[in-house]
Amino acid sequence: MSDVNSVSAIIKDGEVVNADSKKQSKDMNSAAKGYDKDSFLKILVAQMKYQDPMEPTSNTEYISQYATFTQVEQMNNMANAMSLSRASDMVGKTVRIKQVNADTGKTSETEGVVDYVTYSGNKAYLNIDGSSYDIDDVTDVLSPEYANMLAVVKDFKENVDSLPNTLELVSLADYENKINSLNEYYQGLDKETQGLIGKDYETALTQYVNRIKDVRTSFNAFLGEIDKLPALEEINLAGYGKKIDSLYNDYLNYDWSTRQLVDDSRKTYLLERVNKIDDLRGNAHRTLS
Repeated sequence: MSDVNSVSAIIKDGEVVNADSKKQSKDMNSAAKGYDKDSFLKILVAQMKYQDPMEPTSNTEYISQYATFTQVEQMNNMANAMSLSRASDMVGKTVRIKQVNADTGKTSETEGVVDYVTYSGNKAYLNIDGSSYDIDDVTDVLSPEYANMLAVVKDFKENVDSLPNTLELVSLADYENKINSLNEYYQGLDKETQGLIGKDYETALTQYVNRIKDVRTSFNAFLGEIDKLPALEEINLAGYGKKIDSLYNDYLNYDWSTRQLVDDSRKTYLLERVNKIDDLRGNAHRTLS
């Protein structure tokens, strides 16, 4: 039979053989994890009962064993108490939990607010959204302020990610308000939160903002050119034919939603001059959708 730990007796050929006293002291820490005080006392009694009368173990050794065991037991109790207290302090806080699947070896991570704590066998378990997690699996505890910052960062990134991957697809009507709002929101964040968002997203936002500025500048120039066209009686083919054709084509090149940004009075004003050029050329009238 293999050796039992230091606070137990070794049974061999029907006799009890005391473990080496040096080994007893060395193995005491591991013993405390497997035995409670009652178990220890039973084994200690067995050692005393079956010791070799010719070479009895001294009382000092027994007292030393018991004192060491008691000390380790108290340390374990203190550690358990601290663990339970730590778990209670987590209620209402956001925690990150990492677990390893024993069958697949895959690691999964969970993040959420601790709703309440349960205790079983001197062990604390955290309840998050109806599921229990071992406190030993907690990797991070986040303050409410930091958790709010992470929520802001997550929401901001999701909004940036929802924008078109290609800048050319960023239209004025569909994205101007959203991009400008995101930029205004970002500029209002503190430096720490901006740092959590990261440079990649800051660069992407800057590109979207510049795209909207360019498109808006071009669109405003287009509206201004319409306003500069003279009265109908002043329109002639040589002086305004190409210019009016260019404005007409610019209008058609805008996506449908951006065309809706041109007010009806300007559409009418442009179309009248397009049709005047059509009349001068003897062509059928063009339309604006």
